[in-house]
Amino acid sequence: MSDAAKALEPVFEPWKDPSQKPLIRFENVTKRFGDFTAIDDLTINIYEKEFFALLGPSGCGKTTMMRMLGGFETPTEGSITIDGQDMSAVPPNKRAVNMMFQSYALFPHLSVADNIAFGLKRDKLPADQIAARVEEMLSLVQLNKFASRKPHQISGGQRQRVALARSLAKAPKLLLLDEPLGALDKKLRQDTQFELMDIQETTGTTFVIVTHDQEEAMTVASRIAVMDHGKIVQVDTPAKIYEEPGNIYVADFIGDVNLIKGKVVKSGNDHASISWAEGQQDLTGIAHDEIPHGTEATLAIRPEKVTISTDRPEGVTNALSGTVLDIAYLGNMSTYVIEAANGTLIKAQAANTRRISRRAITWEQQVWLSFTDTAGVVLTS
Repeated sequence: MSDAAKALEPVFEPWKDPSQKPLIRFENVTKRFGDFTAIDDLTINIYEKEFFALLGPSGCGKTTMMRMLGGFETPTEGSITIDGQDMSAVPPNKRAVNMMFQSYALFPHLSVADNIAFGLKRDKLPADQIAARVEEMLSLVQLNKFASRKPHQISGGQRQRVALARSLAKAPKLLLLDEPLGALDKKLRQDTQFELMDIQETTGTTFVIVTHDQEEAMTVASRIAVMDHGKIVQVDTPAKIYEEPGNIYVADFIGDVNLIKGKVVKSGNDHASISWAEGQQDLTGIAHDEIPHGTEATLAIRPEKVTISTDRPEGVTNALSGTVLDIAYLGNMSTYVIEAANGTLIKAQAANTRRISRRAITWEQQVWLSFTDTAGVVLTS
């Protein structure tokens, strides 16, 4: 497809279209285990062909949500519907849902092809249909030449693709992925993330992935639900969650961030300013809702949006000075930790675009930090 044709393609945002019906709907779902509430009055819609990520720390409820979708747990209260059908009385084996586990759960005595064919054979499909579908799945995950090998004769990344092919062989409406890349090393995990995205787009299957890896969720998902203590605290696209987190928890959980506390001294026109240290210039960031004067607030600003310089910057909205405490050289970029007024620590990142970069900035040096009025977000909760 040409770049021009791609540019004319509609943006995939069914959640913004009132005429679109969700494939999955959680409505006022609560799940308790004894006195413990794992899911607390949760309502959410997930749409067909989405790659939807449930993201949060251990114990936040994301795996419980997935198990309820798969039919392995039932809600204490509320309802779950898939494609308009109430799932309360539908057992796991009768749902158009497949689940792929972190362990992959491949049969060690079966070949790659027979692992993929397992569910199709249980459904007693004709042999020619099974053979055609297995060949199609092998091509999808690029494992045709490994069809006759056993799982122990292929790599971890290849086993992951076999498990994926087996999960997709029966053409489920929904595929649930429980930490599917957790067993892979970092480089392979990153490569496999893009493979997952390509396969999801090719098949058009709705994927719901559970992960605690923020980078993984940001890479693969069309939308992310950030969870905390059984509640969803924000659902949005990766870009929106990163650039405009809805609260301090989301800002702090996703990526690296500076959190500068203060009190609101001005608000309006989609911006707010905070007073954060005596004798220091007020700092301004995005705030779509007007915030009352004097409200305690936090400016969240990502390190890569903070410019570091040895000279006082001119013509910028936000500027402050401090002393360099630490420098971390990370190859593609360097991270600087600056101690500003009141002992506030602020990180700034600079890309190392040249072989010897930022040589002028060193430890214990006085520097200036600056950023625009749209670089940070002012949060009150």
